[in-house]
Amino acid sequence: MIQSVWRELIGDLYPEAELPEPADEAVLVGIEKALGMALPLELAGLLRETDGVTNDYGDAIVWPAQRIAEDNLAMRADPDSVELYAPFDALIFFGDTDMGPQFAYAYTDYGPAIIVWDHETDQRRLAAVSLRDYLVRCLTEGNAWFR
Repeated sequence: MIQSVWRELIGDLYPEAELPEPADEAVLVGIEKALGMALPLELAGLLRETDGVTNDYGDAIVWPAQRIAEDNLAMRADPDSVELYAPFDALIFFGDTDMGPQFAYAYTDYGPAIIVWDHETDQRRLAAVSLRDYLVRCLTEGNAWFR
């Protein structure tokens, strides 16, 4: 029997969540191949249980796998992005809000960390130390990122 650690956590934090079926394994492999880097283990694990997470405001706090591939490739290839922003090659964007901030994994000396990126200033700052921490912040009251 496959454990559903992420589904259980999300259900505990946000009982009204309607979670989609798991992402296709071939799509996950395709993301890694297209981006030239491995998905963080915790993100890959979540996507193997549910292909994305949306909060009660409709924010895609974890994008579906196909969107992760498409948006990351588009951001890296967009001539305006290359001119305006520091490189995105070491990041894997995976979530956002309708208010602008986007969230990405950045690889640090201590392993992957989640940053919040502001497209207006190109500011990148630590948002969470783990996907669990990120989900708790996104799916509970009082989150400054989501209202």
